[in-house]
Amino acid sequence: MPMSQLFQPLRLGGLELPNRVVIAPMCQYSAEEGRATDWHTIHLGHLALSGAGLLILEATAVSAEGRISPADLGLYSDDNEAALERVLTATRHHSSMPIAVQISHAGRKASSRAPWEGGSQIHPGEPGGWKTEAPSALAHAKGEDTPTALNSDGLARVRAAFAATARRAARLGLEGIEIHGAHGYLLHQFLSPLSNVRNDEYGGSLENRMRFPLEVFDAVREAFPAERPVWMRLSATDWVPGGWDVEGTIAMSHALKARGCAAIHVTTGGVSPHQQIPLGPGYQLPFARQVKEAVDLPVIGVGLITEPEQAEAVIANGEADAVALARAILYDPRWPWHAAAKLGARVAAPKQYWRSQPREFKDLFAGSAYGQR
Repeated sequence: MPMSQLFQPLRLGGLELPNRVVIAPMCQYSAEEGRATDWHTIHLGHLALSGAGLLILEATAVSAEGRISPADLGLYSDDNEAALERVLTATRHHSSMPIAVQISHAGRKASSRAPWEGGSQIHPGEPGGWKTEAPSALAHAKGEDTPTALNSDGLARVRAAFAATARRAARLGLEGIEIHGAHGYLLHQFLSPLSNVRNDEYGGSLENRMRFPLEVFDAVREAFPAERPVWMRLSATDWVPGGWDVEGTIAMSHALKARGCAAIHVTTGGVSPHQQIPLGPGYQLPFARQVKEAVDLPVIGVGLITEPEQAEAVIANGEADAVALARAILYDPRWPWHAAAKLGARVAAPKQYWRSQPREFKDLFAGSAYGQR
């Protein structure tokens, strides 16, 4: 069997991943005032035993008003930091998997209910709701509250919040930071002409709309240790005519590369309820390929990648440098084990589980001594 490309190492800046399977950030809506809970210990602990090359913590708010929901994870206070430290200490005691964090501000999509509660906006006058902020005073959807347009003081406050969260991430020993510039959240709102109608230096032209997200990247890059990578997640298209597109994504990626960005995580959509997304296996990968071909940076691809052979082909065919799994790895938390078995590769597993490998895959677990008394 040819050597699996999916299970080859990948370098993101100063961080070397043992393989190219990435666990994507997945919101859990299970925090308390931004604090990680026992759920996060269980959730992240078992994902950290999966054999993937990198685990990215869910969208983690840089401020209370930047949370998607009242139950979002945050890293904006000492209490938040202490709670996440407890989770990370427990996880790292049993796993050497690199752990990064996605840091985010939800902008006008903040103050929302959890998905299992319908996901609708909680208006400022309702219990648990608050006034949102955005590039422009445009509601995300009909019937939602109009956000406050950020002025110069607000922009400075948000930049500082991203930098402060990056410093907290550094203290926690997190190995990388992904800045969330996708899925219709604040930085994506600045990029898209559908949500940014400012007439100052942060709106109008492509250069102006890119300005604030790039300032945030610079602030985070400066606040995080130079030897640890910082990268960005971008929606390559809004799936709406006249919205953000792949050409803008490529321009943004070039600008990020010039600032020391370590990778681009390519996804799509999220800024408008009018989006028309043609769902199907690997539906976002053509955009990842376009970015990869245009920009000399590692690209992480995502989007209905569910089968090992499919993921292997993504790497082998040059569509992306790594694949990110979300729902697929929630459904099958040992997906990397099963993929390695199918592809003839080896994968890390905790010694307590070494005896579980089937006899036909007796060399599956790196470092294991097969057999039992």
